[in-house]
Amino acid sequence: MNKHFHRILILSFLFSHLLQAQTVTFPKNDVADERSNLYAFTNATIFLDHTNKISSGTLLIKGNYILQVGQIVAIPKDAIIIDCKGKSIYPSFIDAESDYGMPEVKRGGGGSYYNFEQESKKKGAFGWNQAIQPENDAINMFTVNTKNADEMRKIGFGTVITHHHDGIASGASILAVLTDEKEQNTILKTKVSNHFSFSKGSSVQSYPNSMMGSVALLRQTYYDAEWYKNVKNTSEFNISLASFNQNQTLPQVFETNDKLGLLRADRIGDEFQKQYIIVSGGDEYQRIEEVKATGASLIVPLNFPIAVDVEDPLDAQSVNLTTLKHWEMAPANAGLLSKAGIDFAITASQNKNKADFTRNLKKAVEYGLSEQEALKALTTTPAKLFNISDLVGSLKVGLLANFLISEGNIFGKENVVFENWIKGKRHILSEMNVSDIRGNYKASFGDENLKLNINGKLNLPEYTILVSDTIKITPKVSRSGNFLTIRYTQKNAQNEEVRISAYLEGNQIKGNGESIDGSTKKFVATLSETFKEPIPKADTTKTLLPQIGKIIYPFGAYGNEEKPKQETLLIKNATVWTNEKEGVVQNTDVLIENGKIQRIGKNLTKSNAKTIDGTGKYLTNGIIDEHSHIALTTINEGGQSVTAEVRTSDVLDSEDIDIYRQLAGGTTSAQLLHGSANSIGGQSSIIKFKWGEPTENLKIKGADAFIKFALGENVTRKGAQGGRGGGSGDNPRYPISRMGVEQVMTDAFTSAKAYDEAWKKYNASNTKDISLMPRKDLELEALAEIINKKRFITCHSYVQSEINMMMKVAEAFNFKVNTFTHILEGYKVASLMAKHGVGGSTFSDWWAYKMEVRDAIPYNAALMQKAGVMVAINSDDGEMARRLNQEAAKTVLYGGLTEEEAWKTVTLNPAKLLHLDNRMGSIKVGKDADLVLWNNNPLSIYARPEKSIVDGTIYFDLEKEQQKQNENKKERARIIQKMIQSKAVGAPTKKPAGAKSQMHDCEETTDGFFHEQTDN
Repeated sequence: MNKHFHRILILSFLFSHLLQAQTVTFPKNDVADERSNLYAFTNATIFLDHTNKISSGTLLIKGNYILQVGQIVAIPKDAIIIDCKGKSIYPSFIDAESDYGMPEVKRGGGGSYYNFEQESKKKGAFGWNQAIQPENDAINMFTVNTKNADEMRKIGFGTVITHHHDGIASGASILAVLTDEKEQNTILKTKVSNHFSFSKGSSVQSYPNSMMGSVALLRQTYYDAEWYKNVKNTSEFNISLASFNQNQTLPQVFETNDKLGLLRADRIGDEFQKQYIIVSGGDEYQRIEEVKATGASLIVPLNFPIAVDVEDPLDAQSVNLTTLKHWEMAPANAGLLSKAGIDFAITASQNKNKADFTRNLKKAVEYGLSEQEALKALTTTPAKLFNISDLVGSLKVGLLANFLISEGNIFGKENVVFENWIKGKRHILSEMNVSDIRGNYKASFGDENLKLNINGKLNLPEYTILVSDTIKITPKVSRSGNFLTIRYTQKNAQNEEVRISAYLEGNQIKGNGESIDGSTKKFVATLSETFKEPIPKADTTKTLLPQIGKIIYPFGAYGNEEKPKQETLLIKNATVWTNEKEGVVQNTDVLIENGKIQRIGKNLTKSNAKTIDGTGKYLTNGIIDEHSHIALTTINEGGQSVTAEVRTSDVLDSEDIDIYRQLAGGTTSAQLLHGSANSIGGQSSIIKFKWGEPTENLKIKGADAFIKFALGENVTRKGAQGGRGGGSGDNPRYPISRMGVEQVMTDAFTSAKAYDEAWKKYNASNTKDISLMPRKDLELEALAEIINKKRFITCHSYVQSEINMMMKVAEAFNFKVNTFTHILEGYKVASLMAKHGVGGSTFSDWWAYKMEVRDAIPYNAALMQKAGVMVAINSDDGEMARRLNQEAAKTVLYGGLTEEEAWKTVTLNPAKLLHLDNRMGSIKVGKDADLVLWNNNPLSIYARPEKSIVDGTIYFDLEKEQQKQNENKKERARIIQKMIQSKAVGAPTKKPAGAKSQMHDCEETTDGFFHEQTDN
C-alpha cells in the first residue's frame, strides 16, 4: 500500500469520525449549515509542544479536531487556507486551577469562636460539617460565562479545569473549553480531579475556626471515609463520605496560600499515602529544597506583589524585610522552581486583573524561566497531571484544535497574539495580516498642511502629526481593517479636539473630520516615503537576569545565607552552672560534639574543635519555656468545647521572628500550647529554637505527648453578649458555667474510656475482619492516651476550687494532671498538689489583670516549691520569654529561693515537667548540647547571652549580631530605592499596611481566623 493511499485512508477515517462526533441531540430551528469547517494554516512556525517545533509548517483542522500537522500536508480542495507566513502557532494554554463558570462562594461567618453555629445547615443526607463537601460536583454547577471566557481567551487560555472553591474538601472538577457555546458543547470531561484547601468556605459552623482545626477535620474525614467504606450494617447513610471515597481515584489537588501551607498539605498527604498536586502561593522559592523533597507537582500562580509606596521614610519603616525581598524575588519563583527540577503548571486564577497575567508571564521569563519551560507549564504539564493529554496540551493529530496564532515569539515583550482557536472555532484578539501603512505622509486637513508619520511595529504602529514643522502631536488612532479614527488636541483657547474618520485607498488615507471650530473638513494624506524596517544590530552582549537579592533562611530579618551547622565546640575556662550535684563550678571547660555534651572538666583539648573563650563568663544550659504560644500560625480552636484532636504541630511557623529574639535572650526550647478557649484544647508541640530550619526539624523527636486543658472564665466566655464572652447568646457553646466545665471533662473521659475498651476488645479478638473495627475517633483517641498515661495534661488554672476539681476528675479516671499552668492560687492548695503529684508552671509576679487573679501573690512560686511541688516559671508571652532569666531571679526576692533553685525554675524544672530531664535542663555528659554563654551572672539584670547553642549549633552569636543588623539595613535600603525607582517609571504601588489594629488581645491573621495571642 503506497503512502499516498494510506494518507487518504487516514483522512477518510478522521472525516467520518469527526462528523459523527459533531452529532448533537438538540433539534435545530434553522436550515442545515453545509460548510466543511476545514482550515489549513500554512507557512507557520508550529510549536507541537514545548520540545518539538516545525518551521514553514501546515496545520490542517476539521471541525473540532486536528487532522494533520507537518511540513508536507496534502491540503484538500475545499479547505480555507490561511497564510501564516512569519507567524507562530502554539497550543492554547490550560488553566488547571480555575473557578470559571462556578457560582460565587459567599464566605461563612463562622470564623470567630465568639459566634457558634454547631450544626450544618445543608439539607440532605450529608456529613456533619459543611466545610467538608466532596459531594460538590462542578458538572452540576457549571454555567458558561461569556465575559470571563473572553478575558481568559485574550491571555491565551483555551481550556480550564474548574471546580467550586468551597470548603476544605470541595469536590470534583470538570474540563471545559472557553467558548461562548452552550454548556453541553463546552464541557469536555467530568470528574477530572478532586480538590482540597484549608479554607472552610461558605460554612457558618463554629468548627473549625483555626488552621489546626481545618487540618484535624480533614484528617478525621480521611479516617471516617475509610471506616465508612469497610464497615457493615452501619445505621448511617452519608453522601459526603461516599463521595469522598469515590473521588479518591482522581488526581488530588490541594490549594495552599504559602510555602508553609504547601509543606503542611504535603505532610497530610504523606500521612494518608496521597501525593497531592499542590496549588502554591508563589513564595516556595524561599524553601525550595523542602518543596522539592515533597515530590509534589505544583500549580503556580503569577500574582506578583505590588511595590509598596515607600517614598515617605515613616511609611518605609512599617514595611518589613520579608515583604521587601518577596516583592523583588517573586518574579524569579517559576525560574528557580524550573532550575531545581520541580514539575509545575502555571495558573492565572489568582490574577484578578487577567491582563496582569500576560505581563507577569513575560516578567517570569525575564527573571529566568525559559520559554520552553513556560510553554510546558501552560500546556504539556497540566495536560499530563490531569490525564487530558488525549484532548489538549499539544498540537497532534486527533486532539482538539485549540491553538494560538501569534506574531512571533509568544513570550516576547511586544509580541501580539492575533487569534485563539478553541475546538476549531476562531476568536479574533487582534487583526492579523493587516496591510502595512507605515511611512511618511504629506497631509492636508482643510486648508491646513500637515505631516503624518507612521513608524514602529506593523501591529503596534506609532503615529505622529507635525503642524508647520514646529508642533509635534501624538494622536490617538484606532484601526479596524482599512478604516481609521484619528483624534488629537490642537492647542487653542478651549483645547478642543480634532476628530477624523478616514479610510485607506491605495497610497492615500482619506476622510472627513470635525475641526476645533466645529466645521467639517476633508482630510487627505498621501504617502511620500515608505517605511524602511531598521536593520537590527547584532546583540553581542550577554542577556543578564535582573538583579535580585539572595535567599536567606529564614526569609526575613536575621536570616542566614547558609543555615548554621553543627560543630565540635570547646568552651574554655567558664563558670559553669551545671544544675547537677556539682552545682556551680569555676574555670571549667565543656566539650560539645555531635550535638551532645561529651566532656566536662579542666584543661580539656580537642584538635578539631572550635574553641570559645569563656573566661569571666557564665555557661548554663538553655532556658526552657514550659508555656509558650510563639511560632504558631494559629493558637485556639474554640469551635467546640472539646478539641483534643487538633495539634499545634500542624501549624508550626519556623520563621516567627520571636524564635530569634528569644534565642537572643537565652531561651532555646519551649512547649507550644493550644490556647484556653475551651475546656479540652489541642495537643502541644515541644520544639527547639533552630532558627532557619524547616518546621519538622524544630520538633524534639521522641518527646512525650502533651495536651492543653483549661478552667475558668476563658472557657465559659463570661461577659456581655457580643463582647469577648457572649456566653448567654441565642446559640451559646456549652459550658457557660464552671460547673459545666467539670461535666464536660467527666463526660469526655467517660466516652474515651468506653472507646478505649472497644478497641482493646477488638485488638484482643482473633478476627481480622476490618468491617468490625471500631471507628477511629481522633478526639477520643487523644483522651484515651491520657487515661493510659501516654499523653499528659497541662491545665490552664487560676482558682483553687477548680484546681481541686481538676485533680479529682483525674483521680476518678486513675491518672494524674501533669502540670497546672498559671496556677496563681497554687499556694492555697500546694499541699494537695504535692500529694497528687502535679507540677506548677507559674508567673513570677503577674496579678490583678482580671478578677480570677485577684488573690495572686508574687510569693506563689516559692511557697509551692517549699510545699514539695515541682515549680517552673513560664512566659505565656513572646516578649517576656526574652527575659525569663530575670523572671526566675524574682523568686530570689519573692520567697527567698537560692540562685540555683531560681535558675532551675526556667531550666531543669520545666525539663522535668516535660519529661525531658534525661536529655535537657542541665549540663551533664551525654545530654543535649543546648547551652548559653552569658557575659554576667545569668540572674543579673545586666546578663546578656553572647552565644545560644542548640544541639551543638550556634543559632545566636552576639559577635555577629551587629553585622546582621547592618546587613538588614543595607538590604532594606537597596530594595527601598529599587521600589522608589519602580514608582518613578510608572509601576503601580500601594500604601503600606502600617501597624495592625489591636482587637483586645486578639489578632486576625492571614488565614482569616482569629487567635488569642496569650493564654491569660
